[in-house]
Amino acid sequence: MSDSRIPTVRLGDHGPEVGVQGLGCMGMSFAYGPSDAGESRATLERALELGVTLFDTADAYGAGENERFLSPFFTAHRDEVVIATKFALTIPPDEPTKRIIRNDPPYIRQAVEASLKRLGVDEIDLYYMHRRDVRVPIEESVGTMAELVREGKVKHLGLSEVTADELRAAQEVHPIAAVQSEWSLFSRDIEAHVVPAARELGVALVPYSPLGRGFLTGGFTDAAKELTSDDFRRTMPRFQGENATANAALLEPVRAVAEAHGASPAQVALAWVQQRSAVHGLPVVQIPGTRKPHRVEENVAATRIVLTDEELALLEPIAAKVVGTRYPDMSFASRGRE
Repeated sequence: MSDSRIPTVRLGDHGPEVGVQGLGCMGMSFAYGPSDAGESRATLERALELGVTLFDTADAYGAGENERFLSPFFTAHRDEVVIATKFALTIPPDEPTKRIIRNDPPYIRQAVEASLKRLGVDEIDLYYMHRRDVRVPIEESVGTMAELVREGKVKHLGLSEVTADELRAAQEVHPIAAVQSEWSLFSRDIEAHVVPAARELGVALVPYSPLGRGFLTGGFTDAAKELTSDDFRRTMPRFQGENATANAALLEPVRAVAEAHGASPAQVALAWVQQRSAVHGLPVVQIPGTRKPHRVEENVAATRIVLTDEELALLEPIAAKVVGTRYPDMSFASRGRE
């Protein structure tokens, strides 16, 4: 493929300028089974060569291990990369489906100091509230995050899996650069309320899992039968049993569009998400995750694919037919609170 770099876009009215596609780094040390550290490092370097500058992690990924793994790459390329990390979420190793969420000010301050130390940097470019703790007023949490900006520990603020009302309340306290939520051909919940609110407020969308956690690539069908025992996708209802079989059948139009473009199903899925920017009138920077250099090349190449109106119409009905929820417990996702 050509090594021409991808274009850039600003994350909302107040955020940093980044490549139009980012990289989700979670799987390099957490959640998706065994990984090869050398190959993951090569993936990071290749992504940067291609113009990917937004690199996404979180303190919850491997209980801080993901941030530690990324630190040498970030420090070696500090002036070239935009570091995004998150606080608020703890996942007990022995209970992978359980989430402990905290948004209280003392915890936020503890979390940012720990992330700065693990990352080996003085300032985090984009600091997200990973999940919403409804016991703490969002104005209080964002107020503390705003203090971190004033203190020079954080440059820009983001929120993940929030409702439209929560986004509006947060924006009243401090400018929000980006909202991160799941958005793909299989998951379109945020289009009802969150996306219009983000457009109204000048906030960018950063879709995670734009490939449906790999399901949209056709890489697996039944998670329980095909994925390793330490892969957390085995816990997700839409990838299990009859749900998985029914959802796999929905990929046929994706394959048909891919064939017409001489592309892969993954590239069509990513092109669809990228075109949400034009459809909804706001910046969209998706963060597909991968641990392989050839996959990041494939993903970045999708930024050059433009789907026709006819192709978009063919893909339009898919999300409404998906069976099974995104998580076993949807209470900590925005849809559970709208």
